[in-house]
Amino acid sequence: MMPRLLARVRRGVAGFAMLLAAASAGAEADAVSQRVEITYWEKWTNFEKEAMQRVVDRYNSSQDRITVRFVSMSQIDRKLLLATAGGNPPDVAGFWSHTVVDYADRGALTPLGPLMKRDGITADQYLPSILDGCSYRGYVWGLPSTPATMALHYNRRLFREAGLDPDRPPQTIAELDEYARKLTRTDADGNYIQMGFIPTDPGWWGPFWSFWFGGHLASADGKELLCDTPESIRAFTWFQSYIKDYDQRKLRLFEATYRGQFASPSNSFMAERVAMQLQGVWMSSFIKEYGPNMDWAVAPFPSETYNPDAPSTVVECDMLVIPRGARHVEEAWDFIKFVQRQDNMEELCLGQGKFSPLREVSEEFYARHPNPYIRTFRRLAESPNAKAVPRIGVWSEYRDEIAAAVQTIWTSSNPPADVESVLRRVRERIQPKLDRVNKRWELVREERIKEWGTP
Repeated sequence: MMPRLLARVRRGVAGFAMLLAAASAGAEADAVSQRVEITYWEKWTNFEKEAMQRVVDRYNSSQDRITVRFVSMSQIDRKLLLATAGGNPPDVAGFWSHTVVDYADRGALTPLGPLMKRDGITADQYLPSILDGCSYRGYVWGLPSTPATMALHYNRRLFREAGLDPDRPPQTIAELDEYARKLTRTDADGNYIQMGFIPTDPGWWGPFWSFWFGGHLASADGKELLCDTPESIRAFTWFQSYIKDYDQRKLRLFEATYRGQFASPSNSFMAERVAMQLQGVWMSSFIKEYGPNMDWAVAPFPSETYNPDAPSTVVECDMLVIPRGARHVEEAWDFIKFVQRQDNMEELCLGQGKFSPLREVSEEFYARHPNPYIRTFRRLAESPNAKAVPRIGVWSEYRDEIAAAVQTIWTSSNPPADVESVLRRVRERIQPKLDRVNKRWELVREERIKEWGTP
C-alpha cells in the first residue's frame, strides 16, 4: 500500500507544480500581452543595427508597459513616405537629418517641441550644431541618435616615405596640394600607382567643398541659394585644378581601379593607394576591419585660411522621428527619451563608433571608445564652422543639381567647364523652386501654427 500511496502523492505534487508553472507562464503571457507594442523602422544594418538592438533590448527589459519591435529596412525614406500617406506609419523611424526637411514640409512628421517642453528636455543638453540639424522652420522634428563630422584621414607611413612629418598634417588648401604632389607616385610608364589626394575620392562631398573656403550653400533664413558666391567659385576652381594639374586620362584609369570598393580591402585609402582622404567618424570601424595594420591619423580638413579655433567640417546626424499619424505617440516618445539618456546614448555611440551628441560626456566613454581620434571629431562638431546641409525644402533637388555640376566641372576638359557659369545655372534652376516652396509655407503657416503651436 505504502509505495502506491507515495506514488499518488508524488503525482499530485507534480501535477500541482505543473499547475503553478502554467499559472505563472499564463501571468507572464498576460503581462506581455498587456504591453503596448510600438514599431521602430531603422535604416541601419550590421554593427550599427546591432548597437541599436542592444539599446532596444535594454529598453524593453527596463519596464513592463511598452515593447519596441525593431525593424531594419532599406530605402526607409521612400517606404516611410508611402506608409505615412497610406495612414499606416511606424511609431518611430530612424532618419538622416538631411532628409527631415522634405518630410516636415509635407506635414509627414510630428513636431517634438511640446513633448520636450513638457518633459524638461532642452536645447542646451545638446551640441548646437547637432540640434540645429534636427530643426526646421523653428520646430524640432527629431532628436539625435548618432552624429558624424568629417575630417582629413591620412596615412602616416606614406607621409614618412615622402619625407613629410606624420605629426604635422596639412592645415591649408595650399599645403594640401603641396603634400598631394609629394605623395603621388607613378610607374615607369607614367601611370599613377599612388595618389596623394583626389577630391572625387570617395566622391560623397562634392556639394560641400565651399565650406572649406568660407562659403555656404544657402542663406541662414533659407531664402537664397549661395552656390555661385565668390567662395564657391574659388572652391570649385580648386576642385577643377586636380584635372588640370594631373594627367586626366591616367587619373581616371587610376580611379577606375577602386571605384565602388568602399567597404572592402580594395578601398583606395585602406589599400594605401590614396594617402589622404576626407571621411567621416565612421571610417575607423572600416579601417579596423579592412586595414587593421595601417598607420593612420586624423586632423581637421584643411581650409583656404587656417584657423585652429574654428575648423570647418560637415556635420550630420542620424535621428529619431515620430511620423505623423503614428498610433502610439506617447509610447514612441518614451522610447526616444530613453535613447537620449546619457548612459544609453553613450552605449549606442560606442557601438557605432560615433561621438555623443550630448553636451555631457563621461570620461569612461572616451576611455572605452574604439576610435583613437574620437575627441577630434567631437571638437569639430563644437566648431563655429561646423555646417550642416542647408535647411531648405528643395535640398534633394539642389543637392542633385550641384552633384551634376560637380561632374561637369570634373569631366569637361576640352575646353574645361567655366566654373562660374556652371554654378550660376544651378542657382537659376533651383532658386525659383525654393521661392515656390517658401511661398507655399507662408500660405499654410498660420494653419500649421494652430496645429503645432508657435515655434
